[in-house]
Amino acid sequence: MIIPIRCISCGRVISQHWESFKKRIESGEDAKKVLDELGIKNYCCRSLFLTHVDTAKQIAKYKR
Repeated sequence: MIIPIRCISCGRVISQHWESFKKRIESGEDAKKVLDELGIKNYCCRSLFLTHVDTAKQIAKYKR
């Protein structure tokens, strides 16, 4: 679905970084470099960004 507002493990607020992360990754930048520049240092927060799958478009196909 959408990125959580807070990290599930540590509780740090991370949602404000999602849009810039997504744009920079789509433009071809390295994920490690982007996360470092955004200040996301914790393993739990980094894994949340790297493994997130946006399924909103897939779910929208099945509206009644």
